[in-house]
Amino acid sequence: MAHTLELFFDEAADAAVRELWRRLDEVGVPSVAARGHQRYRPHVTMAVAGTIPPATREALRSDLAALSIPDLWLYTLGTFPGEDSVLLLGAIVDTELLAVHTAAHDTLAGRVRDPSAYYFPGAWVPHCTLAHGLAPSQLSAGFAALQPTEPIRASVTGVGVTDTRTGEVDVLLRP
Repeated sequence: MAHTLELFFDEAADAAVRELWRRLDEVGVPSVAARGHQRYRPHVTMAVAGTIPPATREALRSDLAALSIPDLWLYTLGTFPGEDSVLLLGAIVDTELLAVHTAAHDTLAGRVRDPSAYYFPGAWVPHCTLAHGLAPSQLSAGFAALQPTEPIRASVTGVGVTDTRTGEVDVLLRP
């Protein structure tokens, strides 16, 4: 996929996630930052699509500006099953967060190319990725390295569309 709609965190939450990445790297579990990904900034992804066109971004700017975006509580250390094992910090889901997510998808509906169904309302698992593509032994080592994990309160300081090929972010909103 080429474009992602992301929520970015305040400095303290950003630093807390980067500390988790550092702890993973320290024990030989490659964090997303260590893997050389374009995205080095901690975030929660709300939508993924092949393309989020400029006109749709303008509609998102307008629609998101009318909403109150809640703080996120990154609380649960977890994983997604499958071949590309993901170590993540899951966000607590509440009605306010779901309302923002649903509003964003209402704006995106029919206006983007190749949307990912994993991020649709009802399927979305809000999370901040810590590492992915891990072998089972790395996943176990990652869990051990991050225990105990303290909850992180993340104020959303920006919403943007990230081009996953270049890492360039088009900032849509700074609440």
